[in-house]
Formats: sequence, C-alpha cells, structure tokens
Amino acid sequence: MAAEAGTRSNAVFDQLRADVLTGRLPPGSKLKLAVLGERYSASLSVVREALSRLAEQGLVVPHPQRGFSVMALSPEDLTDLTNTRVDLETLAARRSVERGDLAWETRLVAAHHTLAGTSVATPDGEVNEDWITAHRTFHHALLSGCGSPRLQALATGLRDAAELYRIWSSSLTHDTARDIAGEHRDLLALAIARDADRLSTALAAHIQQTTDMLLSYAATRAAEGLDAVPARGSRGRV
Repeated sequence: MAAEAGTRSNAVFDQLRADVLTGRLPPGSKLKLAVLGERYSASLSVVREALSRLAEQGLVVPHPQRGFSVMALSPEDLTDLTNTRVDLETLAARRSVERGDLAWETRLVAAHHTLAGTSVATPDGEVNEDWITAHRTFHHALLSGCGSPRLQALATGLRDAAELYRIWSSSLTHDTARDIAGEHRDLLALAIARDADRLSTALAAHIQQTTDMLLSYAATRAAEGLDAVPARGSRGRV
C-alpha cells in the first residue's frame, strides 16, 4: 500500500512539474488544491506534497494561509539567479574536472548520448518533456564529479529554479544562429579533456545566453513583463 501511495505521489509530482514547465499552469497563477486534486484525480494531501516538492525546486511559491502559486518571472530575479548559477556551476564543473574519475566520465558520456538522441520538440511543436529530463540529467552529470554533495545540491537547486525561465523562453525568437546541441558537445569534450578553464568559460556562456535574450525581450515589452511570454515553441534553451 505504501509503495502504491509513493508511486501515485511521484506521478502527480511529475504531472504538476510538466504542466508548470510547459506553461499549462502559467507563471504567477494561483494553484488551488481542490482544482488540482480534480485535475490529477488525487487527494489533497498528495497534491500538497507535490507542491511542496516543487517549492523546494523553486518552481512554485508557498503562501502562508493562501496556498501556492507558480513562480512569477522577473528580470531582477533572473539576473540574480543567473549570476549565482554561473558562480556555483562553474565552481562545481571545475572541481569535477579536477576530481572526477572514470565513473564520472562514463556517466557524463552516457547522459550526453541520451540528450543528443532526444528531440527538443514534439511533432506538434511543443517542448519535449523527455528532452527536459535528458537535459537536466546531462548537466547534473557534468557537476557530479565535484566531490561535494552540498555544492552539487545547491547548483542543482538553482538550475531547477531556472528551468521555468529556460522553457518559457523557447517561443520568443527564431534563434536559428544558436547551436544548442553543439554547445553541449563542446561542454562534453572540454570536460573529458580535463580543460577546466575553457570548460568554465563555455559553461558560463551557455548559461548566460538565454538570460541575455530574455532580458532583451523584457526591455522591449516592459509593460507586459516576462510572464506574458507564451509557453509554446519548437526550441529548448540551456
């Protein structure tokens, strides 16, 4: 019975997370337990647990006595989030290069193989949830050789918090000049080559590019804000 409850809880969490990331539950929107319970055919306790887990990832915000809401997007938060991510992820990547063993290299190569073989978009042009998972796994593997569970947990938590910005940005521009797959190949090659300096530089640029594009968008549509971006598109972001 406990195993079944755990499986159901994980399923609701996965569904909720996917609905937030794909914009079916838009940034800033209120999340009512009763409505979500009906939506996912789940008890209020299961929904509440899933929302609490999403709050830990920074994707939803708890409000005392008022429930939860999807994280709202803002240029100020994005800038702060990006700067902190660059600091922590480049540190973790550098340590992974210095300390990572053969098992780390194997995890990284396997994660990249899955990412490279997964389409960014579904046939109907939506962001592919399998790609989101593969992308997260690759970046997690990149940092997994750092030797510090606390550092990796902090870096992963910030990356999870940035996930909504990355996916929400996917419909803004026809960014055909950017080769996301090529950037991931470069990160893999630099990590395997143990080139810590160039890996840190490439990873920082990889993180920064989406932020720059979103901030440019926000500057031109300040009245609407980042939350006005439609969550549809055929391209993923870093």
